[in-house]
Amino acid sequence: MSAPSAPSEASAPKEPQGKPAEPKVSEREARQVAEAAREQGWRKPSFAKEMFLGRFRLDLIHPHPQPAPDDVKRGEAFLAKLRAFCETTIDGALIDREARIPDEVINGLRELGALGMKIDTKYGGLGLTQVYYNKALALVGTANPAVGALLSAHQSIGVPQPLKIFGTQEQKDTFLPRLARTDISAFLLTEPDVGSDPARLATTAVPDGDSYLLDGVKLWTTNGVVADLLVVMARVPVSEGHKGGITAFVVEAASPGITVENRNAFMGLRGLENGVTRFHQVRVPAANRIGPEGAGLKIALTTLNTGRLSLPAMCVGAGKWCLKTAREWSAAREQWGKPVALHEAVGEKISFIAATTFALEAVVDLSSQMADEDRNDIRIEAALAKLYGSEMGWRMADELVQIRGGRGFETADSLAARGERAVPAEQMLRDMRINRIFEGSTEIMHLLIAREAVDAHLAVAGDIIDPDKSLSDKAKAGAQAGRFYARWLPQLVAGPGQLPRSYAEFHPAGHLDLSSHLRYVERSARKLARSTFYAMSRWQGRMETKQGFLGRIVDIGAELFAMSAACVRAELLRTNGDHGREAYQLADTFCRQARIRVEELFTRLWSNTDDLDRKVVHGVMSGTYTWLEEGIVDPSGEGPWIADATPGPSERDNVHRPVR
Repeated sequence: MSAPSAPSEASAPKEPQGKPAEPKVSEREARQVAEAAREQGWRKPSFAKEMFLGRFRLDLIHPHPQPAPDDVKRGEAFLAKLRAFCETTIDGALIDREARIPDEVINGLRELGALGMKIDTKYGGLGLTQVYYNKALALVGTANPAVGALLSAHQSIGVPQPLKIFGTQEQKDTFLPRLARTDISAFLLTEPDVGSDPARLATTAVPDGDSYLLDGVKLWTTNGVVADLLVVMARVPVSEGHKGGITAFVVEAASPGITVENRNAFMGLRGLENGVTRFHQVRVPAANRIGPEGAGLKIALTTLNTGRLSLPAMCVGAGKWCLKTAREWSAAREQWGKPVALHEAVGEKISFIAATTFALEAVVDLSSQMADEDRNDIRIEAALAKLYGSEMGWRMADELVQIRGGRGFETADSLAARGERAVPAEQMLRDMRINRIFEGSTEIMHLLIAREAVDAHLAVAGDIIDPDKSLSDKAKAGAQAGRFYARWLPQLVAGPGQLPRSYAEFHPAGHLDLSSHLRYVERSARKLARSTFYAMSRWQGRMETKQGFLGRIVDIGAELFAMSAACVRAELLRTNGDHGREAYQLADTFCRQARIRVEELFTRLWSNTDDLDRKVVHGVMSGTYTWLEEGIVDPSGEGPWIADATPGPSERDNVHRPVR
């Protein structure tokens, strides 16, 4: 469950002659690489981890943590400047039409200090909290998501964040002032034939004196076309004095031997400066290595623990815009004698957008504030926020297009040309689609979260299902597991969710009853843990192949987390006197909608077509159904499915264009 299955060595296709062999790894080796990169311990409490174990620790998130007054003052002051900039300088339609962010926009963001939102003030940054950094991304993302992606890739996963956590003081002093004010950064991990299976990483960093020589090709390098500094993941070969392994480096983008060979174009985010970058004998000083050799993947995953929150933050902004547009349009558009909002078929879509936006903002704000306080381990919460935000953000954008009807499918330019308001609903849909793939696809997030969710089980019983363990090891693990489950399983039988007065503070006089939803979450958390235990007992070592089951387990956890966050946020707003009654109504509506989804997911844990689907897939891949493909014309062009990434000097022009 730690990684998607990699092709076995026996089934891997042979390399054409003349092409260097790429790293060949077995399925087990791929899992071991991913497992080694995981943060193994749990030094701090985790609300989501406890929830997957059937323990509803409301005390970890309630009362809702709040930012310090000075952080609020500084954050709100910057948001005011940023809003003015977005309204006067960023032309989202122009960026989408010309597929480029104007240089004056990037330079304007530099002058605002937006490149250094998360960088400490002592390095020239703004020192914003995670909460206000995310609010800024939500704001910029509504002006144009490609601009939001540029800022997010620079600060959430680019050079600043790994340096902040793992960099030496010399590295921080050297690079952070540049990154705070002038330099744009990018993160380079993915390769043409390597995505979420980093065990097969082909880019190398060969030690050469007090330097390393980089060779390889990186794909989908967001910001790579305009970047000044890069974080590059490369494999250091094992040699005398070198531990080797996947390692992180800070690389000057203008170094000799670096060629940006292509600026990629996409369905959405058309202003994205995303490219293909080739390294040929690029010399990188050893002083630019981040952390020790072999720590690259761990650095990347740790960076993403909070870095993933930037994407759902922009989904929150998208939800707010979808709600505003749906409200204004549905009031103006009449059908059969009344506004379309008053027709139930449209009204339920508006209700879904409103309730989901409230819950998603609750998830992001809660996770962000917990990240700022650093009291809890939020690796699962951040991953759930990314998964849930990207899926729900896409659904909200899709529902807006449906509410707008034909106008939702029409471009903003076309609407304006015939005299109507230029509403870019179709652009929003295009721009939102990538979020289900960016920074870990939904399918990979399911696997990643599932691995963390069953960590306690694997810690006590993992040796039992490990085929490489001896009988004595399995016997010891069996005894250890017996003691653990003797204590744990009785806790899943009953709990506060069965007591009608539990969580009574969430049913204040004159307000809707949210306590019933929290009792439901508590009961469902125990049911979820029982289901996971039953599945492990039933499938044991085959559990990791049951990706449909694991995905549903994670989706249930995401809904329960969102319900909890929504209730806690509603109570915070009520106690602060800030739209409390309306917040309770939105939280109640969201929880009722979420409960329907949860019940469906619980049913589908055991009643599904997973086995039948597997048989059909084998038939498709063996050619059994090729007759079904007859009667079409394939408009695809010629060429290999995966581009050749053989190391060597570039044969293409360099399209790198640093913005000055």
